[in-house]
Amino acid sequence: MVNRIKALFNTLKNEPAPEAESFSDKEIASAALLVEAAVMDGNLDRREKETISNLLVGRFHLSGEEAQELFARALSAQKDATHLMRFTRTVKDNYSEGGRIDLIEMMWEVAFADGIIHDFEENLIRRVAGLIYVSDRDRGEAKKRVRARFESGK
Repeated sequence: MVNRIKALFNTLKNEPAPEAESFSDKEIASAALLVEAAVMDGNLDRREKETISNLLVGRFHLSGEEAQELFARALSAQKDATHLMRFTRTVKDNYSEGGRIDLIEMMWEVAFADGIIHDFEENLIRRVAGLIYVSDRDRGEAKKRVRARFESGK
């Protein structure tokens, strides 16, 4: 929103608009779903933010600074959204089955980040999995993989 206002003022002053961020819709949608998983328990803590940032760096091959910018964009998109369909439709339309399962696994990593799986987080991941056509079995297997990594300390 702020960038749009700045671009409007720059246009009015006949100055070139700042360069647009180079994040795709699917990157923003994926990151917004991760943010949604983080805030679902009513608290976005440091561990959840770090987990999201690390996932964005690894998944989208971003620098730390780019991951922080994408996180900020995703947080804004998540706050502005009235429902998940905007994000889940983008994910469903742009990822293979394996990519959608990977996203569910990343959501589990965010949910496990604070050490407590809240019922709201579990419900969100179940709903998102259904909306992006990830089976209950694949969702459960993703949860088991993440739980095993957290229990082994990785």
